[in-house]
This record gives sequence, structure tokens and C-alpha cells, in this order.
Amino acid sequence: MKKIIIGSDKSGFTLKEAIKAHLIKQGYEVEDCGTQNLEEGKAYYLVAPVLAQKVADKEYKKGILICGTGMGMAVVANKYEGVYAAVCENTFAAEKARAINDANVLTLGGWITADFVGCQIVDTFLNTGFLQNLEPWRQKFLTDAKEEVKKIELGVYHK
Repeated sequence: MKKIIIGSDKSGFTLKEAIKAHLIKQGYEVEDCGTQNLEEGKAYYLVAPVLAQKVADKEYKKGILICGTGMGMAVVANKYEGVYAAVCENTFAAEKARAINDANVLTLGGWITADFVGCQIVDTFLNTGFLQNLEPWRQKFLTDAKEEVKKIELGVYHK
């Protein structure tokens, strides 16, 4: 069974619930580490670390975070080694985040993204592979670039 982790703050709750239902319908096992109801919202800076740590520890290959704009979640998630969070507001950005940057965490904005569009963005993100549909020269460049980024990352993060 495919599994994924998802989380939101109060601002992303409605979109998170729509995406969670969409993923379950597709056969995903979904762990929800975020806000569970609108009366007791969790702050973005409390939700993102839980999800990011589980992706960093490779408990999950990919995750989805949703706040008002997606930006706060991305800022926090990107503090974790091995986590590459990308804010995506459309399917083109989601495709490129995966194909070019090998992003493993999708962040979305609940104030910005309609439920049906969010589901389309998630589908694109989850079904696009690193280097997919890119020319051989670009694949080589991006593979090398990924190694260079990892060197930068290792110089910044300390375990």
C-alpha cells in the first residue's frame, strides 16, 4: 500500500481534508499530523517539524503540508536535512518541482488553492519522477546539481 503523511494548520484544514479524502480514495494510507478540527488548530511551525522529521528519517518518501499560503510550511520544512519542500500553486509548478528539483514535500496554500485544484496539484506531484520527460543533457546537469546541493546541505546541517 502507498503511504503518505499530510498536515495542516487551521488555515489549510479544509484543503487538507479534501486532499486526504482524495488520497484515501486512490488507495493511500494517510497519516495526518496536523490540525484535526477547526476548533483546535495547530500552528504551522508545530506541524511542519513533525512531517519534515518523518521525511528526513525516511519514514515517508513524500509529504504534503498546507497552511494559508504554503510558504510558512515550506520555510520550516526546509530546515530539515534531506527535506526539499516546494510551494506549488499549479500543476506546472508541481511537475517541475519534482522533475527538476526532486522535491519530496509539497506545500499548498489553503487561502489560495481550490480543493479540486489542490487534488490535481497533488496528483501531478505524486506521479512525476525526478528527471521525468527531460532531455539527456538536462538530466545529467540536474543529477550533478543534486549532488552539489547535497554538499551544500551537509555543510549547513549538523546531526
